[in-house]
Amino acid sequence: MVFFFQVPKGFTLREVSADAAYASYDNFDEVAEHGATGYIAFPITASGRQGGTFAKMFHLYNLNRDDYLAHYHKRSNVESTFSMLKAKFGDSLRSKTDIAMVNEALCKVLCHNLCCLVQSAEELGVVARFWEEEAEPRAIEPTSDPIEAFAWI
Repeated sequence: MVFFFQVPKGFTLREVSADAAYASYDNFDEVAEHGATGYIAFPITASGRQGGTFAKMFHLYNLNRDDYLAHYHKRSNVESTFSMLKAKFGDSLRSKTDIAMVNEALCKVLCHNLCCLVQSAEELGVVARFWEEEAEPRAIEPTSDPIEAFAWI
């Protein structure tokens, strides 16, 4: 199983986290070719006998396991977020075109983030202030021009 991913122009790849199904010599080499570090779980049968990037990462894993796993477990946060999104909004997109699907997915993420923000504010008793109230209310003069009517906004 090989990643076969492309890094978009202007985007710098630093880390890749994946489960043990992706722990292959080819995948570690491909991640390294993109200038990133692959924090991929190793199967219990893994050894670094063949050398290469796989062996270097396998030795890093064995010599500095806590640091390696700290990077790898960032993946858990993403998996938890995906699980929450699917539980809240379902596991499919209803849009037909690719652009509409991306927009729908982004809207789901935005709504999820807003729900988390509201829940956290309620649990922690945080009162949000989005603007400062003015000392004196301003008088709005009536006008017949519809564009000028909203100029105070």
